[in-house]
Amino acid sequence: MVVDGGASLGTALVGDIMANRAEANGWAGLVLHGAIRDSVALAEVRVGVQALGTIPRKSGKAGRGAVDVAVSFGGVTFTPGDILHADQDGVVLLPTG
Repeated sequence: MVVDGGASLGTALVGDIMANRAEANGWAGLVLHGAIRDSVALAEVRVGVQALGTIPRKSGKAGRGAVDVAVSFGGVTFTPGDILHADQDGVVLLPTG
């Protein structure tokens, strides 16, 4: 799952509860153009997480967002169906289209 948080480091987009839900749903990982919280707990979850940084402040839940749409940041467009590989050093995108 790729999430564009507008590069905001003011609040966290994902914490341990959401990461555990991602794991329960069978997700392999999350790439966030924003921050996370609960980084120690996230290290124990079997979901890869890439983010710009950490902050303890959780975000509000405004219910905004879209699913299965292209997301662009960092000069890259992530399109549903693309293959993404990530490790501690970075992210590599293999576009399918």
